[in-house]
Amino acid sequence: MSGYLLFKSLHLIAVISWMAGLLYLPRIFVYHVENSEKGQVTQIFEIMEKKLYNYIMRPAMLLSWFFGIILIWINGIESFAFLWLQLKILLVVLLTIYHEYLGRCMRLLKSKENTKSSKFFRIINEIPTLLLIFVVFVVVFKPI
Repeated sequence: MSGYLLFKSLHLIAVISWMAGLLYLPRIFVYHVENSEKGQVTQIFEIMEKKLYNYIMRPAMLLSWFFGIILIWINGIESFAFLWLQLKILLVVLLTIYHEYLGRCMRLLKSKENTKSSKFFRIINEIPTLLLIFVVFVVVFKPI
């Protein structure tokens, strides 16, 4: 097995895990906000949010970046000259910013300082889907 294919596989596994978390965490926020008056229920959501964010999403994000950088290194640093790779990195930076924003939302929910509605979380839940669609098309079609 070539090293490139090994790291590409690990990169894809990490990205899929990260995306699953990016898609699921805002849904938990929706239920958290809608049940904010129920103390025991919100405690359960806080535990779910913390475990998802810290034990699945954060490591998956870091591994996505790590294996992605290894793939760039294997292909050669000159691969940065490709527009498709520049676009992909830009989109992944946006996903990373979104990831960190969800972490901020999680902390605000826990501290009872959240001012966002469940509708807001339903809407932002679409952001990673759109970014993922763009990433897939950029990587598959590789514009110059």
